Amino acid sequence: MDIQVISRDGEPEYAVVPWEHYQALLKAAGHSITSSVQPVPQSSDNSTGQGARVGLPSLGELPALRQAKGVTPEQLARSVGISPAYLAMIESGERQPDAAIRRSLAWEVGVDGWSDPS
Repeated sequence: MDIQVISRDGEPEYAVVPWEHYQALLKAAGHSITSSVQPVPQSSDNSTGQGARVGLPSLGELPALRQAKGVTPEQLARSVGISPAYLAMIESGERQPDAAIRRSLAWEVGVDGWSDPS
């Protein structure tokens, strides 16, 4: 398998695989394969200099997205690798998770990614 590993601060952060390999991995994991993937526009019009993702739900929509998938807070927390108490703080807006947790939450509730906190 042809994989590119992207590191940050000397630690692996991302693995990039060819699209057909990604689809095979999704199929093997039991996830549906979508053929209508839309690219995320990259812009740097926010104050952090990081691209803002347009059209994604806000983190405040997490409880509704979780409930729509029929997932309990405990199940989601366990899947993401955080405590149910921390998930409750994220859902209430009391805490802002780091990028890795946002990506995991997005994956588990079925959105393409997650916008940075505003």
